[in-house]
Amino acid sequence: MLRLRTFEVLRYREFRLLWLGQASTGMGTWMDQVTRGWLIYELTDSAVQLGLVRGIQAIPYLLLSPIAGSAADRYSRKTQVVLAQFVNGLVYAVTALLIFTHAIKPWHVYITALIMAAVQVFQQPARTAMVSDAVPPGNLTNAIGLNAVVFNVARSTGPALAGMLIAISGTGGAYSVQAFFYLLATIWTLQLRPAQTSIGSPRHSARDESFGRSIIEGWKFSWTNEEVRISLLIVTFASLFIVPFTTLLPVFARDILGVGATGQGLLLTAMGVGALCSAVLIASIGDQLPRGMLMLGGVAVYGLLIVIFAASRWFQLSLILMGVVGLCHVFAHALVQTVIQFYSPSEFRGRTTAIFHMSQVIMTAGSMLVGVLSSAVGAAWAVASMGIVGALTMVAIYIALPRAWLIR
Repeated sequence: MLRLRTFEVLRYREFRLLWLGQASTGMGTWMDQVTRGWLIYELTDSAVQLGLVRGIQAIPYLLLSPIAGSAADRYSRKTQVVLAQFVNGLVYAVTALLIFTHAIKPWHVYITALIMAAVQVFQQPARTAMVSDAVPPGNLTNAIGLNAVVFNVARSTGPALAGMLIAISGTGGAYSVQAFFYLLATIWTLQLRPAQTSIGSPRHSARDESFGRSIIEGWKFSWTNEEVRISLLIVTFASLFIVPFTTLLPVFARDILGVGATGQGLLLTAMGVGALCSAVLIASIGDQLPRGMLMLGGVAVYGLLIVIFAASRWFQLSLILMGVVGLCHVFAHALVQTVIQFYSPSEFRGRTTAIFHMSQVIMTAGSMLVGVLSSAVGAAWAVASMGIVGALTMVAIYIALPRAWLIR
């Protein structure tokens, strides 16, 4: 396998350990997407609370991301990741214990959801920055593409495993396995060599700044560095106008395409297959691709594809469109992340990637926006109009910042 270009970066021990940790945490996190929703619905029989328990997880991303990014640039990234994984695994284990002892209450689900989101806020920028530290710059796209591969494999298999475990042993059994996955991730991460930060280096000097000053400097760098600024603008507009269309997939599956829950599952599977193919492509030849052209073009095509999806009344066509949408989604997302890391010095990488991960808050706002539009003009028109706006924002970036097309 190591002879293949796709897996070449696994020759580096530090990245290999990070990748194994990413695989384990990915499985636990995607299992939680099913387990937490099932648990709160079992406890409350409320669709409203089903949505609320997801919505509150955006709060830590909004409030803590700048602090988490600054911490990743000031202190040990390995320690930050290990502590975050340990706390996350502990939360899953405690939740399983509460379920097995029949002591679980709805407020437990909300509190653990907030804790889990908070520790993931601290884990993500530190882990992402460590990937850039673990491989040479020429292998960065390969590394991020391979991370995207394992992410999408986990997205495909994690929910299925959670559903099977819930059927066999209930949500307590699923949470126990999720805790085990985070224990594995912690074991892998502990084997990483500690990064050396010498006295006088930018990262060491940053510790003398206040957190407030450090956060401001991170935002200033992200705005003044043109490549980073363009990448963040692309992911911001995509997260606000295009990606949230999946919020209305149940409406399309049941009311427009008439294929029910089974059809919705197939639509998501098609998107997952496209995403996996895209991730493999990026891991294989990503360093040879014109990144700026594909970031702008990929998101613009993404927007136009969901316009066609909104107009489609044929399930087979919708399946094909979802496969191509998945390809565009990962293609643009992984390349944006590559550019941000490639053009960010190590001392700023934690802060810039923390800003990148705040796109999840913007995605939540986009989901609310498409929901409001849907109630006013219908799901198809809401998705189509936001897709058009998203594609037009890419054209606007190209016109206002023509160098975006030339980013390598």
